[in-house]
Amino acid sequence: MKKTSSKASPLDDTLSPLALKRVGIDTYREHVAYLHRECHRYRAEGFQALSKVEVRADGRCILASLNVVDDPGIVDCQQLGLSEDAFASLGLEEGRPVSVSQAEPPASIPALHGKIRGERLTRDDYRAIIQDIAGLRYSKIELTAFVVACDLGELDREEIFYLSDAMCRVGRRLDWHEQPVADKHCIGGIPGNRTSMLVVPIVAAHGLLCPKTSSRAITSPSGTADTMEVLATVDLPFDTLGEIVRRHRGCVAWGGSSQLSPADDVLISVERPLSIDSPGQMVASILSKKVSAGSTHLLLDIPVGPHAKVRSMPEARRLRKLFEFVAGRMGLTLEVVITDGSQPIGRGIGPMLEARDVMRVLTNHPDAPMELRQKALRLAGRMLEFDPDVRGGDGFAIARDILDSGRALDKMQAIIEAQGVKAFDPDNPPLARHRFEVAAPRGGVVVAIDNLKLARVARLAGAPKATGAGIDLAVRLGDVVRPGQPFYTVYAAYRNELSLAHQSSERDSGITLGEHDELPQLNVEM
Repeated sequence: MKKTSSKASPLDDTLSPLALKRVGIDTYREHVAYLHRECHRYRAEGFQALSKVEVRADGRCILASLNVVDDPGIVDCQQLGLSEDAFASLGLEEGRPVSVSQAEPPASIPALHGKIRGERLTRDDYRAIIQDIAGLRYSKIELTAFVVACDLGELDREEIFYLSDAMCRVGRRLDWHEQPVADKHCIGGIPGNRTSMLVVPIVAAHGLLCPKTSSRAITSPSGTADTMEVLATVDLPFDTLGEIVRRHRGCVAWGGSSQLSPADDVLISVERPLSIDSPGQMVASILSKKVSAGSTHLLLDIPVGPHAKVRSMPEARRLRKLFEFVAGRMGLTLEVVITDGSQPIGRGIGPMLEARDVMRVLTNHPDAPMELRQKALRLAGRMLEFDPDVRGGDGFAIARDILDSGRALDKMQAIIEAQGVKAFDPDNPPLARHRFEVAAPRGGVVVAIDNLKLARVARLAGAPKATGAGIDLAVRLGDVVRPGQPFYTVYAAYRNELSLAHQSSERDSGITLGEHDELPQLNVEM
């Protein structure tokens, strides 16, 4: 939020201030102001709906998109209303006198128009755009235009570097004053792929610094931050995050509250409802966050499969080269692994169910999903080899010893306690109360599992917003099933969401039966 005073409108001296009112509307990371159509300010300033305005009081100033209302129950003619996000940003109590005036257009609008026309932008253009985005000077319409233009325009690799560099320069940056500082990230698209919550405690228990900051889910039923939030607080202030990492050698936190690459979280607020996750924006989002968090070494997981974000090995190799180019320009040591993304990694899909899987692996529970355990160990092993004292090829055995001995569990519990523990029993997770089963219509072999369809069912059921919603998967590729045998169980918090998920699963369960010789053969690196 902009806390400095701004130039007052000439009308400020002649028009009385308005009373601040908190309007209980969640506008999801967008500042919205509300004026009554008959308000003297509205008439005098010549405001238009959806235009940007400046709201000022006590030397503080925020920018907001204007909504004009006719219902005095929302705001009357003597009031200015602010949405929940805007009210919190201004930081004043209700009833305080405030002024409102037209906002100057963002300085980067000409650059935005150039990108909409398909032009190649310069480094300075991207810096100007990202500064305005991080400063919340763009409306949702302008943000959407930028995201869509970058998606359709297929940024070249220099532009992606300019965007990544601009995003990491706006906001705070951590410096741990040591090397290596290791991190791991997956590009997403594979349900139940919660390896980061296992890799971090293994690597931190070894002694490597591993400050894991994650975004919330964009198009999936749960992100790492969403799942970790079941176990601990992830919304950590900048200084608190630093203290936890220095003491425990790791964390699993949401990066947004620490102001690390803050423009990324604003862009995600538009990308999520549009289900846009283009390669250029993906690279910029991931690498800007990692550099801002002080990472010097990054292990990047690119899953490949018929129903993953990346469908083929040639596409995966092109993406790897793009990540390597931008990471190299940003001074980040990067290792990319291409993994099997033909099916979900764990059994659970959704925050609560994924947290259950993670804790079962950490406690060496007999029902722990073996695929999740093995993939996490392989990734952790590769990360441990960032340590110059670990010989190449020895990382997997070290990681397995840390997990089997309980040292990873101890480290995870210490991190959870430091971040703010939440009660959770992996043997009895509080799942959403409505449920139904999806069963095999006939006997056969499971030859395909559609990640996208399962993710859609889980999201229709309410995940990740309803933490107990999601899917508990009962089959894997290659399993032989009988008629009526459960494929998976769907959990939903509300009956209408249960109904939507049920309709979607009836149209297509996402599970394909066939013969053994129809199983996919993927040539991946891990």
